[in-house]
Amino acid sequence: MIQFVSEGNFGGRRSEGFLSGKNSIGGASLDGFRFLFKDRYLIGIALFIFLTTLLSSLIYFELKNILSNVDPNIRTQIWAGMDLAVNTLSIGIGLFATGRLTKQFGVSFSLSLIPFLLIFGFLILAMMPTVAVIISLQIVRRAGQYSITRPAREMLFTAVRRNVRFKSKPIVDVVLYRGGDVISAWIITALTQGLNLGLVTVASIGGGVAAIWTGIGFVLGQKFLQLEKFQKNK
Repeated sequence: MIQFVSEGNFGGRRSEGFLSGKNSIGGASLDGFRFLFKDRYLIGIALFIFLTTLLSSLIYFELKNILSNVDPNIRTQIWAGMDLAVNTLSIGIGLFATGRLTKQFGVSFSLSLIPFLLIFGFLILAMMPTVAVIISLQIVRRAGQYSITRPAREMLFTAVRRNVRFKSKPIVDVVLYRGGDVISAWIITALTQGLNLGLVTVASIGGGVAAIWTGIGFVLGQKFLQLEKFQKNK
């Protein structure tokens, strides 16, 4: 039976949780941080998400800079066209390909597919720094993230204990994700305005980061399979 909690759990105080009996999670309010920084698997997930925000911000800011000199009406049409393409691809891939890809090739494949494609996308952008290339890169990144990368990433949390999952996931999804946005903006500003790096150099850096992102995604997928196998054998 659901019961109201009479005692808060702020500042590390203990709570009996929102559910009574064996379903209660309980624990302290800051347990999520403790779980996160003590577990290499969760640290890997956090790093994977940070690199997601970093490359997302990098593509967005470079795209915004390129389009800054375009006629406002045309710029609006470009942004609207990208949103339409992303939404259409996300729905189509989600309905007909996401489950099949993960079932056929595994979680490692789903986690590392879009980062792997971005490696080549950034290399092409470095060689041909044009509006068409960076728009294509943005569409692939967003559609792939929504329909393939994000669902596979959510699967990773099913391999950890229930209390660890429910306490660490909000920190990863909210604190680290939004904090990653801010830090990514600072990094990109430092590269483009502080060091005055051009699009070609920034794209080359993006390709290197995408390679690291690909490796982390593959390793996380393998670790997920190990944890899942361990749970089944318990």
